[in-house]
Amino acid sequence: MPEFTLNTPIGYLHGVGPHRAEILNKELGIFTFKDLLHYYPFRYNDRSVFYKINQIDPSSSGVQFIARLIEFSTHGERRSRRLVAQLRDDTGIVQLVWFKSIKWVEKGLTVGKVYVVYGNPSLFNNIITISHPELEPYNGINGSVKELKFHPVYFSTEKLKKLSLDSKGIQRLTSSLLTSLKNNIPETLPSSILSKYHLIGLPKALKNIHFPEDIDSLQQAQYRLKFEELFFLQLKILKSKVANNHRFKGPLFESVGRYFNDFYSKRLPFQLTNAQKKVIREIRRDTVGGAQMNRLLQGDVGSGKTIVALMSMLLAIDNGYQACLMAPTEILAQQHYLGLKHLLGGGDVSIALLTGSSKQNERKKIHTDLLSGELKILIGTHALLEDKVKFQNLGIAIIDEQHRFGVQQRSKLWRKNVIPPHMLVMTATPIPRTLAMTLYGDLDISVIDELPAGRKPISTIHLNERSRLRMFGLLREEIIKGRQVYVVYPLIDESEKLDLLYLKAGMEALEREFPLPTYKIGIVHGKLSPKEKEFEMNRFVKGETQILVATTVIEVGVNVPNASVMVIENAERFGLSQLHQLRGRVGRGAEKSFCILMSKEQLSRDSKIRLETMVRTTDGFEIAETDLQLRGPGDLSGTQQSGILELKLSNLSTDQELLQLVRNEVIHIFKEDPLLELEENHLLKEFLSKKSLGIGWEKIS
Repeated sequence: MPEFTLNTPIGYLHGVGPHRAEILNKELGIFTFKDLLHYYPFRYNDRSVFYKINQIDPSSSGVQFIARLIEFSTHGERRSRRLVAQLRDDTGIVQLVWFKSIKWVEKGLTVGKVYVVYGNPSLFNNIITISHPELEPYNGINGSVKELKFHPVYFSTEKLKKLSLDSKGIQRLTSSLLTSLKNNIPETLPSSILSKYHLIGLPKALKNIHFPEDIDSLQQAQYRLKFEELFFLQLKILKSKVANNHRFKGPLFESVGRYFNDFYSKRLPFQLTNAQKKVIREIRRDTVGGAQMNRLLQGDVGSGKTIVALMSMLLAIDNGYQACLMAPTEILAQQHYLGLKHLLGGGDVSIALLTGSSKQNERKKIHTDLLSGELKILIGTHALLEDKVKFQNLGIAIIDEQHRFGVQQRSKLWRKNVIPPHMLVMTATPIPRTLAMTLYGDLDISVIDELPAGRKPISTIHLNERSRLRMFGLLREEIIKGRQVYVVYPLIDESEKLDLLYLKAGMEALEREFPLPTYKIGIVHGKLSPKEKEFEMNRFVKGETQILVATTVIEVGVNVPNASVMVIENAERFGLSQLHQLRGRVGRGAEKSFCILMSKEQLSRDSKIRLETMVRTTDGFEIAETDLQLRGPGDLSGTQQSGILELKLSNLSTDQELLQLVRNEVIHIFKEDPLLELEENHLLKEFLSKKSLGIGWEKIS
């Protein structure tokens, strides 16, 4: 018999072969023996408990009993054909029903024989009925509590089931694989770690995650494998941070000069909050250390991130460097440009805007002034990434709403200078602590967790369709006061599949309720050209329209202090993060502001939790934690981060303590042995050498 290893292709496993291997590749991403070993059950059937038929609750799930087959027969024709069997024990009768694989099941049935039955019961014509149960002959051993215990249940697909690779089939393959590998499963964690944290060995953990003898052995296996999963994730992330600090020099911002001091003493529109001062001190500390800064700045909507960004750029200019700020949309880029230009007050700091809509002559001047060093600050969209955009001496690159940019895009900015510029990435989407440690664990993290003085909290109200007139009344009251209103819809056009109010119909309803010439309504959505969007937005900014009807294109980058009401139609269709972002478009002035969440009356559990959370709190971090629990880390991180959060067992919502424990251990290891040269760390060094990304994107914030 050949010696198998974890890297052996799955087709070589007894019972697989080329065709099944191909389907396992495509359907489940299982290519090697290792892949199958780490394809974990998603639940376990407790087969240690046996019921009497009269003890079975039809509303329960996963019951097991022993009974004698008294009769079976087929009924119906073609698609309605079914196989029905009656079984009895000394307390009652159960009916079993099959609608598929009838011929195959029939062959295994013998009247008078005793069977072990497992399945989900229901009540049909006052008889306990189980559809498509698991059935096997009882031979005296099956009924033994010692033998059955926990049976693993695996996710499968229709294509796999056609090849007899349902949950049972995958279970058989896994059992065969564990037998084939015997002791050929090498340990991945150092013995010092196993001992320190009382972890079982990898071979035992893999056996018990698939075929646990009892609940204790299952929990030990889960803890060991979760620890390993999070440990190696943090090892990769923190290795990048250690590498950056050791290998990459950054521009040196040695002095705080005229530009920074003049702005701070003469142009600052309000007193900085303590949180803003703390973040500026952290950035200052980073930029005098000689290493490249890679910092994530989290700040809730309206917390004053832009002021921090500007003061960081002025620090760069004071030391002979240039600065740039990249935003994901033209609206947001223009907003930043106009806002920063206003803050600078027409002084001698040159600033320009570069987007896809910039005219050719504007572009030429920008390219020339950048190269000569005359242009100090460049604001823009993806246009900043073009090869033609060359800086004389870029000292700091700031990325707003960073989750909307991929790593490749950010890496282009990183390469815009001989000495990599300092990187400051900002987000108004609060990131739960565990997600930040995982997605951005290689970055230093700053948080602005207080709002500027004078900001009034936004009052959030949840209404359903029956209260629409009340909503219209509130809008009318605010417009009479001279305020403005946003009304946001999830769709542009009507959809037959989704029972949603849609923007065009909503526009018509609003026009009936708020007619010309008394009221003026604007409309903004993704199908408009950039010029059309800009025209409508400018009308709203100038106060020429009182109501702006929009899709979520206004989620970020719209700052109209006079807008005091945000109405979100079909609010149950939005995620928490999006609802919070939309709410942040109001409450930017000194007046009381409102967010009205309109929804249908019948809501799912998750929708209720989302809307109740929005009404209860305006704390972005509390909202983010709830969002993480509802949606999971994969959804929250988005496709830009695909591959980073491929966690098979760990859950960032429930395993926070374990993640912190693991992270602290990895930090300790790198502190004691930055290059992993000690003998006890050779397994870790080997892991990192295999996991190298090759193109060095792990260095890019």
